Amino acid sequence: MTNQPHIVVIGGGFGGMNVVKTLRAHPVQITLVDRHNYHLFKPLLYQVAMAGLSPGDIAFPLRAIFRANKNVRTILAEVIDLDPANQQVIFATGDKLAYDKLVVATGAIYDYFGHEEWRRPAPSLESVESALEIRRRVLSAYEAAELEPDPARRRAWMTFVIVGGGPTGVELAGAIGEMARTTLHENFRAIDPADTQVLLVESLDRILFAFPPELSVKAVRQLERLGVTVRTGARVVAITDDGVTLQAGDATEQIAARTVMWSAGIRATPLGQILHERTGVEIDRKGRVKILPNLTIPNYPNIFVIGDMTYLEEDGKLLPGLAPVAMQQGKHVAGQILRQLDNHPTVPFRYSDRGIMATIGRAAAVAEIKNIRLAGFTAWLAWLFIHLINLIGFRNRLSVLIQWMFNYFTYLRTVRLIVGQSADVTQGEPRPEPQAPETHPALTGRIEEAAKQDGANQDGQRDEPIRQHK
Repeated sequence: MTNQPHIVVIGGGFGGMNVVKTLRAHPVQITLVDRHNYHLFKPLLYQVAMAGLSPGDIAFPLRAIFRANKNVRTILAEVIDLDPANQQVIFATGDKLAYDKLVVATGAIYDYFGHEEWRRPAPSLESVESALEIRRRVLSAYEAAELEPDPARRRAWMTFVIVGGGPTGVELAGAIGEMARTTLHENFRAIDPADTQVLLVESLDRILFAFPPELSVKAVRQLERLGVTVRTGARVVAITDDGVTLQAGDATEQIAARTVMWSAGIRATPLGQILHERTGVEIDRKGRVKILPNLTIPNYPNIFVIGDMTYLEEDGKLLPGLAPVAMQQGKHVAGQILRQLDNHPTVPFRYSDRGIMATIGRAAAVAEIKNIRLAGFTAWLAWLFIHLINLIGFRNRLSVLIQWMFNYFTYLRTVRLIVGQSADVTQGEPRPEPQAPETHPALTGRIEEAAKQDGANQDGQRDEPIRQHK
């Protein structure tokens, strides 16, 4: 290291990446720390889970991204603690790294509302590993149904429940419905994949609650055309390997389903709680850090916190958990660091809202762009274009484009590989428990305590980690 200011960025997601990209051309030393050695384009992670893309199509090595920037160092490590008094971050190995400026951008994880036991039977879409696990379960369910002679058990194998009606839940439900009716057509002999039952459960009165009501209605219609049943106003009260129990008012209903996926509710990663303990900064009940308008925390002007792990209101409204928010915050933080280094005062962050969108299936999507509301094929084309141009790496863009064109014209999904635990699906052997982010033993107590405090409140606010592009 030189005598130049040292900027440490924790998290290689949308926020952290934009901090580093903006600062790399300036006379500073940057260290990017992440638990993975790649940047993951989470908006397309559901397509890995649904056998449309390979993990390598939506991930790019961090070292390759910054290979030409000699002032950028990448460290593969897990941060388990912070020492703001001595300006150090502490790794799981016990090593420490000093900083002049610190940017925390570790995002959020799915919240099971105090029911961590649901994480095993109902995995969430958080990482490459969880996407491959979901893909394994979905494809294995059809293999088990093909061998199952009992009609009731076969129906349970061919019933899929997605909990949470945000963009990720809608995308998963639509993809399963589409795959069952097109991709898997004539692939089996004892079953007809078109008999698949897909149930999308939302505790609020409509899906895609962040969208205008008319787009929510259009999304339901498009899902129903794919054979998806949408249940709103229903809350999940139990999840087992054999199905889910729903409660709507005073009535309860048991759904026999061997494959359940979770996309309802988020909370900040444990570093939010650590910041609270080390600096006294306020956090909300979901562990999100209440940052100042300039994206720092009170009394610590050299610590910036951005992205989905933050709580910041603008014009009386909470900023949504969208990738564009994190990206714009990352660029803003880089500018504020440069202003501080030049002894200039920082300025408040203002989010430029360009709209929201969600895809449902083949030529089906909904979008609101600059108060223009789109649905169907036009919205789908806009979704494809926006996501394609925001992928990192020319090879990734070209590969995804080719895959999309192939899938569109042939109705095939060529990445239908069952990988992972090689259990006999007909015997119902225990499934491996998906690993949640930040599961170092030193953090386990914080996660469990935060989950108990949150209880079973399913309020539908910011119902998934940063993942949606505009």
